[in-house]
Amino acid sequence: MAGCNPCQVPMATRLKLSKMSMEPLVDATAYRSIVGSLRYLVNTRPDLAFAVGYVSRFLEEPRKDHLAAVKQILRYVAGTKSWGLSDSDFAGDVDARKSTTGIIFFLANSPITWQSMKQKVVAQSSCEAEYIAAANAACQGVWLARVLAEVHGSAPSVPMLKVDNKSAIALIKNSVLHGHSKHIEVKYHLVRESAEKG
Repeated sequence: MAGCNPCQVPMATRLKLSKMSMEPLVDATAYRSIVGSLRYLVNTRPDLAFAVGYVSRFLEEPRKDHLAAVKQILRYVAGTKSWGLSDSDFAGDVDARKSTTGIIFFLANSPITWQSMKQKVVAQSSCEAEYIAAANAACQGVWLARVLAEVHGSAPSVPMLKVDNKSAIALIKNSVLHGHSKHIEVKYHLVRESAEKG
């Protein structure tokens, strides 16, 4: 699949595959080989775990629609060789009501830095918790880009950061502070500045 069009998600939303599919059979040996390689890749790409586990259910008699799902995973891998991921829960610590941030950065399909930590402040919404996680990831991403640029002797390239909260994404993209986001500490607005710079 060299030269394929990359995609942003490993599996289509609400994809329903079945062993009872009426699609034509495909070469089972080739299907198993690709899925086996993807299963190996899951060891360093936890973001692939669900999708690869799902397509692994059809190793016995793979069909055309099963192979299409596998090809989407390959296109996703092609498009996410060097990127970062941030996520958080919301008030997961039942005692202190603080959220937990998770961050992972990839380079050439391998995780090179990751972190899971309790946030220092109590987030007042899931949007704020995700925004704080994204800000922490942006700080690490900027540092990582500078280190890699120093090693390679080139200008730093900005790593792509994935955030899964629509409100947090809107807050990052909107450079105007509104009343509902005014309480968020200034230090977390680095993520907005990073997004504006590209």
